[in-house]
Amino acid sequence: MRFETKAIHVGEEPNLKEGGYGDVVVPIHLSSTFARKELEKPLSDYTYSRSGNPTRDALEIRLAALESARFGLAFASGMAAISAVSLALIRPGDHVVAFDDLYSGTKRLFNHILSKQFDIELS
Repeated sequence: MRFETKAIHVGEEPNLKEGGYGDVVVPIHLSSTFARKELEKPLSDYTYSRSGNPTRDALEIRLAALESARFGLAFASGMAAISAVSLALIRPGDHVVAFDDLYSGTKRLFNHILSKQFDIELS
C-alpha cells in the first residue's frame, strides 16, 4: 500500500464489534471515563482516556503504518513523551548526553528529578 493510501485509510477500519456502529471515519471520543459493570470489570478495552481510547488507538495505528513500525505511540505533550521514554530507558548510574539548547522542561526533568531518582550524570 502506498504512503498516501496508508495516510488516508489505515486506522479507519469500521468498528463492527459488539456495540460498534460501523463508523467509516473514526469518531472523536471525548469521554474521559468508560463504563464498567464493576470496578474491576470494564465493559470494553477502555477504562480512562489517559490510558487509551478508540481515537488515540486509530492515530497510533496510522502512525505505525506510515513509519513501517510495529507500534505507534501518541502523547498529550512533548514532556509526556520524553518522560515516558526516559523512564523506560534510563537506568541508575547512566550517563545521558544532551545538547546545550535542550527544552527547559526536559533540562529540569534530567537535572532535578532523574539525576536524584536515578543518580544519572548529564552532559
